[in-house]
Amino acid sequence: MEKTKLNIIGMTCASCVNHVDKALRNTQGVLDVSVNLTTETATITYEDSSFNQEQALHAVRDAGYDAVIENEEIKSATLRVEGMTCASCASRVEQAVTKLNGIKFANVNIANDKINISFDSTMLKISQIKKAVQDVGYDLILEEELDEEIDPTAQKMNKAKKTMIQSMSITITMMTLMIVHMFIIKIPFYTWIVAFMAIPVIFIFGFHVHKGSFKSIKAKSPNMDVLVSLGSIPPYLIGLLGLFMPITTFVEMATTIMTFHLLGKYLEARAKGKASQAIKKLMDLGAKTARIIVDGTEIQVLTSELSVGDLMIVKPGEKIPTDGIIVWGESLIDESLATGESMPVQKGVGDQVIGATINKQGLLKVEVKKVGNETFLAQVIEMVEACQGSKVPIQEYADRITSYFVPGILVITLLTFVSFLVFTPFHLNILRFMEPILPWINTSQSPLTLAFITATAVLVIACPCALGLGTPTALMVGSGIGAEKGILIRNGEAVQTLKDVSVIAFDKTGTLTYGKPVVTDMFSKTLESNHFLALLASIEKSSEHPLASAIVEHAHQLNLTLSDVESFEAVTGKGVIGVIESQRYYVGNRKLMDDQNLSYLDWESKMVELEDQAKTVMIFANDLEVLGIIAVADAIKPQARSVIAQIEAMGISTAMITGDNARTAKAIALSAGISHVISDVLPEGKVKEIKNLQDAYGLVAMVGDGINDAPALKQANIGIAIGTGTDVAIEASDVTLVRGDLNSIVSAILLSKAIFRKIKENYFWAWFYNALAIPFAMLGLLHPMIGAAAMSLSSLNVIYNSLRLKKINLS
Repeated sequence: MEKTKLNIIGMTCASCVNHVDKALRNTQGVLDVSVNLTTETATITYEDSSFNQEQALHAVRDAGYDAVIENEEIKSATLRVEGMTCASCASRVEQAVTKLNGIKFANVNIANDKINISFDSTMLKISQIKKAVQDVGYDLILEEELDEEIDPTAQKMNKAKKTMIQSMSITITMMTLMIVHMFIIKIPFYTWIVAFMAIPVIFIFGFHVHKGSFKSIKAKSPNMDVLVSLGSIPPYLIGLLGLFMPITTFVEMATTIMTFHLLGKYLEARAKGKASQAIKKLMDLGAKTARIIVDGTEIQVLTSELSVGDLMIVKPGEKIPTDGIIVWGESLIDESLATGESMPVQKGVGDQVIGATINKQGLLKVEVKKVGNETFLAQVIEMVEACQGSKVPIQEYADRITSYFVPGILVITLLTFVSFLVFTPFHLNILRFMEPILPWINTSQSPLTLAFITATAVLVIACPCALGLGTPTALMVGSGIGAEKGILIRNGEAVQTLKDVSVIAFDKTGTLTYGKPVVTDMFSKTLESNHFLALLASIEKSSEHPLASAIVEHAHQLNLTLSDVESFEAVTGKGVIGVIESQRYYVGNRKLMDDQNLSYLDWESKMVELEDQAKTVMIFANDLEVLGIIAVADAIKPQARSVIAQIEAMGISTAMITGDNARTAKAIALSAGISHVISDVLPEGKVKEIKNLQDAYGLVAMVGDGINDAPALKQANIGIAIGTGTDVAIEASDVTLVRGDLNSIVSAILLSKAIFRKIKENYFWAWFYNALAIPFAMLGLLHPMIGAAAMSLSSLNVIYNSLRLKKINLS
């Protein structure tokens, strides 16, 4: 299976989404489609062998829209050229660059010493362009405005703003003339004047609406544009009859309807821009250039030109260009972009660093480990975009309804018009009753005029847009907030499922615990504690066992001096034997002591007590007696108990899956407050245990490190990978918690509940608006101008309701 993304041009409402979705699903080889009205994209999952991209593009175009394949290979850049003094210089530079294979466009501006280029990054690097410029006697500076493409969202918003301002200017002037004509003084040729003023508003500024309307009718899939076109063109054309006949003119009404529609689309584009800020912020985080060492010389290159194995120089205050590993130096690293944690993290040789994080202190040399789409930041952006482009299961019902929405409104409009003419007295009685209250009702007009006004109001008041924006905007804002907090949600289905889970199963090692043994207790009756530990560590330093490493590390932390071991022997399953200064020492379990006939009965009760606390106890002895005991354990994370308590308080049960024996597992579960313990589970048995939990509880979430627990994470209804930075395998989970903090689990649940609550609120307001407004319009109680304004406001209400998610407290 492969994926591709199309930019869809011409979608305006939920009906459009359904038409595009249906067209693509009927294309050969397509397995799944996700169409997003907010981002105006379609993500297609397909079988590589039978899918043809051209067929998909034709399918979208046949449905009345346009589509282009997202091309990430063509890049644009604006760079500064040094050394130019005249137009001849500019021409020489432009010719040198244009000759390069892979250049799509090049234009030199002598006024600001800049060159704008568009090029195929698979064929050409900016370093090659720089060399071409240097070869003709000039230089290209790489620090400024690199890889900066015009933001399509901003471009669209600016175009909508310009159109809206022009339309508003004409309409306000027209309304002013109308007031003067009606209440102050009759204006000669008034009807001619407003008829000419309306032409640019309806037919030029509104041309894209009529074009979309025509395409959708041609494709037999009417959308929102059809409603607006029918609400503006027929009233205008009928109004023109007022030039020759003494009838009511509807030109002002038609112009106002189109202007309100354009105003609504501009405000909608602006609100969508606010909703999609998270992705833009993430994209802007990356460093544009990097300093690398080549043959002992430090040179500057674009981050896009970095290769795995390059050695980067990162100075204090600079962004780390891409993911890598520190090979020299140490510093505090601000990783807030990845984890949401404001406190810098101490890093040194051998530690991994994430691209776009900030080096706060020392000079670092970092070896590049990941570039391009493999970097952590690229994966985060991809996951957030995937979530924003996905659907929530609850959306499927709304989608089915909206597919019939516009045709239904057209039928209702026709029935309303006919009803007014057939049952005129009934409608007039309602209007006369409301006339003293609603100033726009005028029953002195002819029944035909009133029927036409009423039908037009029904057309323009209906709003499928609000229904189409309900889920995408909430997901867009919510997933962006999550990314800023280190919570990455893969798709909309995960949002709906996570809020409904009945039990959360935790892997023990590395999730509830640190996954690394540490010394917790030491007891000796004959030796001082430091001397006791130094002897133990001196023997254990020759062992490769993780428990031995914990003892040696503990000794190093206390700056103890270790002795040389004269001989060393590892006894499988029992412990080790070592000789220091001709004295033989034994470190191990009860079996090793029994083999040496050494009594440990005086220590038995203490050992059992420690073992009941999930600690591993080792006995330390010489040839004569037991010198003491030491306990090592994989320590539970300090926040574990409070997090489990919060989860249980939400009504969600907790379980722990571990390979430990029952006594150890029970002790850890008791310490963490977990209600259900599953012990003695081999790694391959975790999937079966998740299935058992699903049979017993229903929806199950599994929390693991995302790497070793991948099969169990996939089996669970929701897989939650928890780790730190690049250690997390993002692709293994539905939800990824980058910070590695257990509190993020509670935050993720709260976020999913908040997003889903907003989705339901959006659907409620969208349906409530239509359910209330359409009957009012059918009765003739709403003027079309008010209807057009209300229609725009309903979409904005949904978007701004989603934006209120930004105020959520996830702590």
